Amino acid sequence: MTPTDSSGPQGTLAIVGRDLRAPRAAGAAGLLFAVLFIASLLLLHGAPGAGSSTDEIARWYLRNDARHLAIVGLYLAPFSGIAFLWFIAVIRSHLGDREDQFFATVFLGSGLLWVAMLFAAAAAAGAPLAAVKFQGAPVPSPDAIGLARALGYTFLYVYGVRSAAVFMISVSTLAHRTAALPRWLVIVGFVIAVIMLFSVSFFKLTVMLFPLWVAAVSIVILFSNRTPDA
Repeated sequence: MTPTDSSGPQGTLAIVGRDLRAPRAAGAAGLLFAVLFIASLLLLHGAPGAGSSTDEIARWYLRNDARHLAIVGLYLAPFSGIAFLWFIAVIRSHLGDREDQFFATVFLGSGLLWVAMLFAAAAAAGAPLAAVKFQGAPVPSPDAIGLARALGYTFLYVYGVRSAAVFMISVSTLAHRTAALPRWLVIVGFVIAVIMLFSVSFFKLTVMLFPLWVAAVSIVILFSNRTPDA
């Protein structure tokens, strides 16, 4: 038997080991998404918003410490999206052959759409800061700040939140049909999804429900795939 032969006992154990490690790694990616997304949102929230005066905007952009924190938040946003893509992969791995094609298509599409809306929201909200920091643009006017902030909020709280709600509904439906997740977590997913789907304001805490649910799903998957050490 050659070292690369997977037909023997050692090869079989190696394959099983890879199968067990993949869901745990993706589960950790779901936790990473939750941490990075919340951190990014909080850091970007400190930037001047609609209604800020010219003097307030100028003072903020001249404070290097506050501006640098917002830049960190801007860079964390795409990494949170990348982590979420890995989380999508583990959900599919956790469902395995039990995955329903109809709901799986909705689940995958809404997940990718959420990532796109997240990227668009971060880009819109951070555009004035990036222009000043990297392109030498002058301090933006209150009108420019208001437009950028409103565009970012619309991407995240109008379109992104609905995409996340559809994602939660599809995953909860798949988990209910396949018993892939605990019943309580499925019910919580449906309740949060309804709240997010029909929310009509830019209530900041609403979007926070999504990463918390992702973190809960990740923890359940991590513990469900733990095996005792030999």
